[in-house]
Amino acid sequence: MNLAGVFPALTTPFSADGSVSIADIKHNITKYNTTGLAGYVAIGSTGESVLLSRKEVDTVFIAVKESAAPGMRLIAGTGAESTGETIERTKRAAELGYHFALVKTPYYYKPLYKPEVFIAHFRRVADASPIPVILYSVPQFTGVALEAPEVGVLAQHPNIIGIKESSGNVQRAAEMLAAVPSSFQILVGSASMMFPSMVLGAAGAILALASPLPELCVALVNAVRTGDLETARALQAIILPASKVIVSQCGIPGVKYAMDQTGYRGGLPRQPLLPLSEDQKQAIRELLAKLGAREPARLSGAVSV
Repeated sequence: MNLAGVFPALTTPFSADGSVSIADIKHNITKYNTTGLAGYVAIGSTGESVLLSRKEVDTVFIAVKESAAPGMRLIAGTGAESTGETIERTKRAAELGYHFALVKTPYYYKPLYKPEVFIAHFRRVADASPIPVILYSVPQFTGVALEAPEVGVLAQHPNIIGIKESSGNVQRAAEMLAAVPSSFQILVGSASMMFPSMVLGAAGAILALASPLPELCVALVNAVRTGDLETARALQAIILPASKVIVSQCGIPGVKYAMDQTGYRGGLPRQPLLPLSEDQKQAIRELLAKLGAREPARLSGAVSV
C-alpha cells in the first residue's frame, strides 16, 4: 500500500505507422528500472490515454508489466466517463497484474457533477475494484476538481488509499492533508510544487517531468525524506524552469521531445496533438544543456542529461 517515491507518468511511444511501439516502451522501462523510481503509471494523461483505443491500452499495460523490474509498483490509469466502464477497465488492469488503479474524475457533464456525484462514483468503483484505488484530480485537463471535503469522505473507504493531486495548488493539497487520516497518501502531480508538497506531508509524486528527467525528480524526493531540505530547495530551483518549459509550455509533445534528448524514446504525439515548433525544440535543447552544466553531483546524485 506504500506509494512513497517518484512514479513517472509514462508516455506512449508510437511507431512510424502510428501504432503503439512495444519495442520503445520496453526500451524506456529497461532504462527507468535503473534510476531509483518507485514504479510506473501507465495510461495516464501524459500517456495520451484519451487518444488510445481499448486494444492499445491493453498493449501498453502488458508491455509495461513485462518490462518492469521486480518490486516496481504498477499503477494503471483506468478512469472513464461512466462508472461501469471505469470498473471494467480497473478489473482488466488487475487481471494484468497492476497493483493500483488511478481513477480520474468524470468531467463531460460538468454542471451535474456535484460533490455527491463524485463520492457515489468513486465509492462504486472502489467497492468493485480488486485493487486499491487512487483518486485523480487534474482540473487543468478536466475542468473539474476534487476538493478537500469530498476527498476527506472518500478517504474513509478502505479501498481508496490516496490521491494524485495535479492542480498545482499547494493550499488545496494542504487542506486535503488536514482532512484525511494519516494512512491516506497524497501524491503531488506537479513538479513545480514538489518541494512544498513533500514538506507538507505528501507521500510522493507522479510526474510527467520524471519521464525525461527521472533521477532529478528522485533526488528531490529523497532529499526531503532524509531531511536534507537545503538540497531539496536547490533541486526545486533547478526543476522549476524545466517543468515550466518542458511540461507547462510544451505539454506532451515537449515531454516526448525532451525524452528523445535524454536517451529515452519519446517520438511524436498522436494527432490532434502537433509536434513542437523549431523554436520550442530549441528552447528545450538550451534548457537541457544549461541543466547539465549547472547540476552538480552533490545536489542530484550525479544526474546527467
